[in-house]
Amino acid sequence: MTRQPTEDVFTHARIVLPDEIVEGSLLVRDGRIADISSGSVRTGTDCEGDHLLPGLVELHTDHLEGHYLPRPKVRWNIHAALQAHDAQVAASGITTVFDALRVGMDEDAALGSADMSAMADAILTAGADDALRAEHFIHLRCEVSAPDVLPSFEALAGNARVRLASLMDHAPGQRQFVDLQTYRIYYQGKSGMSDAVFDAFCERRVRESEQHAPGNRRAIAERCHAAGIRLASHDDATAAHVAESRDLGIALAEFPTTLEAARLSREAGLSVLMGAPNVVRGGSHSGNVSARDLVEIGVLDALSSDYVPFSLIQATFALADTIGLPAAAAMVTRTPARVAGLDDRGALSPGLRADLVRVRAPAASGTPPVVRGIWREGRRVA
Repeated sequence: MTRQPTEDVFTHARIVLPDEIVEGSLLVRDGRIADISSGSVRTGTDCEGDHLLPGLVELHTDHLEGHYLPRPKVRWNIHAALQAHDAQVAASGITTVFDALRVGMDEDAALGSADMSAMADAILTAGADDALRAEHFIHLRCEVSAPDVLPSFEALAGNARVRLASLMDHAPGQRQFVDLQTYRIYYQGKSGMSDAVFDAFCERRVRESEQHAPGNRRAIAERCHAAGIRLASHDDATAAHVAESRDLGIALAEFPTTLEAARLSREAGLSVLMGAPNVVRGGSHSGNVSARDLVEIGVLDALSSDYVPFSLIQATFALADTIGLPAAAAMVTRTPARVAGLDDRGALSPGLRADLVRVRAPAASGTPPVVRGIWREGRRVA
């Protein structure tokens, strides 16, 4: 992205700093934050009393798939799909996004390995061409129970935009779906399988998990450490899961399903990430631990929009009454940037990138905030 060799001032703003909110002005020079001062000036971009936050950092969203496959068997032009996804992400206040691509396929998956490669290539090309509003990286969602996960990982891991990988196992009876009835309702509703087909599917998934998951989990972890790719666990539920994650050198615990797993992950030095939709809805759609409960006991570090891009900024303001806006904003800016190794963004501080979100706070309880402007490295993108 080409930075503007100019200056801009954002004035009459409520500037959300790491530990406080300052009413004043923020100076941008050559795409970086140059100065922050209390009090306002007469010239520049008048924020009219709106909040000014760092650009949001999204670590896990598979929202691109829905734009690429908008209807069953309908594959949209991948570059147009990426543009549509990017526009929605940016308009939600997200200036850095990790697009999650599946590695390891089920036989019922609508998209395959070739589709994932096409999406990865499009992200790489569009970034090089300065064709996107947000900055896009790639997050490899590695289904370690799948027989083809290792060759699929190898096919994508060399892409220069890959910076994060998560180790997941969605076999029924553990992790996200300990309750088989909940899994049945979710998966049969999603896939339309008959009872007999679903039962055979579950038996095969459990068998594959037992056969493939332990070895694949360790092999991918070793490859990621060698390549400098950050690692996340996924849906840890027990003390044994957390111990395994710690032993594998994992830095991020994504969506722990129990309070015990979240607490133990934090004690083991992992950052704990939950879904922003969980915060907005007041609970997990899978019946697992509530993100708000983790906030109350102080073991939640970061949020991901997961399947609703706008939920990230919505959850930030929803939590502001509980922990304060600076702390809530850190969950969607500073902490995910740190976890991803992106030290040049995530806070409003001189010297960092001028990734900015102008937001009007909710007008009333139960209403969402209004995103009124997005700047990436000082250039307005939405």
